[in-house]
Amino acid sequence: MLDIGFSKILVIAALALIVLGPDKLPQVARTIGRWAGRARAMARQFRDQLESEADNLKFNIQEPPAATTPPATGPGVVTPAAAPPADPPPPPATAADRPPHARGE
Repeated sequence: MLDIGFSKILVIAALALIVLGPDKLPQVARTIGRWAGRARAMARQFRDQLESEADNLKFNIQEPPAATTPPATGPGVVTPAAAPPADPPPPPATAADRPPHARGE
């Protein structure tokens, strides 16, 4: 990807010191650090939203119904009583519900 080694970073820092001077270099470094921090935060938030949506999709996908056989009829066949309604499904998991190592922290 980007093959930036220590020597290249050292050359870039020396050029920045020459071009910007010792007075402006710390201010520029802080600004670049803030931008990088914001970019990381946005990327983390985007990844968490994608993971949350993927979890919701997995939860919402239902398995196809099993093949049913036609009910038997005739004398001596007892039909079971109607089954009670099923419990509602649990709410989908959010990124905050997962442990820190699963969130990539």
